[in-house]
Amino acid sequence: MKCFLKYTKFCDFPIENLPYGVFSTAQKTTPRIGVAIADSILDLSEVSHLFTGPELGNHQHVFKEETLNGLMALTPKAWKEARDTIQSILSTDNPVLQNNKELKSRAFVTQSDATMHLPAKIGDYTDFYSSIHHATNVGIMFRSKENALMPNWKHMPVGYHGRASSVVISGTSIHRPNGQTLLMEGNKIGEPIKIENAQDHIFGYVIMNDWSARDIQKWEYVPLGPFLAKNLGTTISPWVVTTFALEPFKTNNYPQDPQPLHYLKHSDNFNFDINLQVDLAPKGTNVSTTVCRSNYKYLYWTSKQQLAHHTITGCNVNPGDLIASGTISGEVNF
Repeated sequence: MKCFLKYTKFCDFPIENLPYGVFSTAQKTTPRIGVAIADSILDLSEVSHLFTGPELGNHQHVFKEETLNGLMALTPKAWKEARDTIQSILSTDNPVLQNNKELKSRAFVTQSDATMHLPAKIGDYTDFYSSIHHATNVGIMFRSKENALMPNWKHMPVGYHGRASSVVISGTSIHRPNGQTLLMEGNKIGEPIKIENAQDHIFGYVIMNDWSARDIQKWEYVPLGPFLAKNLGTTISPWVVTTFALEPFKTNNYPQDPQPLHYLKHSDNFNFDINLQVDLAPKGTNVSTTVCRSNYKYLYWTSKQQLAHHTITGCNVNPGDLIASGTISGEVNF
């Protein structure tokens, strides 16, 4: 697939990716929806009239809104049509945008000139605990090696409701919290989402960091889990990578033993080979140190299982809700 914008093979935002985000500029301060392509942003509010397909022809307004919630509220067919349309108008074979100098000048913004905002209005936020390696490491930290995993951990995805009001965009300063420490010691309410079609309710993925104060957590997390240790701030990446863009990176699900209950079983692979790395750069220096490498594929529970379990009681989810996997640890951490 060839784009009429030029970029190298190492570009993070080729035409095969096209993540969604919300941005503004100094010249136009109103937040609007765009997709990242090369080193630019395609302003979808300027090209909304080009979405003329059967799913989006009557929903062009969603591309003129200030968040992605409207688009997220549509169907997977509409999401696929939106992606296909964007890829088409960016293609070298399509003259509608590349040959229209006036429209092209309005439609593209250089990423470095943009200010990024939260991509969606987040009504609810849930954080899961789906990495067996991370759960084991935390269990050793707070209990003992012999009692690292709680008895229920391999039987259901464990999670907690987070604080949606403190979710902010990556790059926002997070302050170390005060608190007590122990010194030196989219469905209707009542209707669960079935595991077979859970993927139809997952719009896309962001990188997320729920900042954790482990010193506070150690004292407060029994019996009801973390509170002040987790509500100080949560950062998410500005770009939402769609499930469609991750299709080529699907891989086998993590082996589960014992087998989960029927409402958590799915035979299709819904795991992804995504390399992850954390670098730490001390303030005032340009030198960074890699402190962790891992991969999304090491998650014990899939996002389908997390969503199915989350709604098994009939808990309703809404467009824009944020559901986190929990810290991803794995065999290549160091």
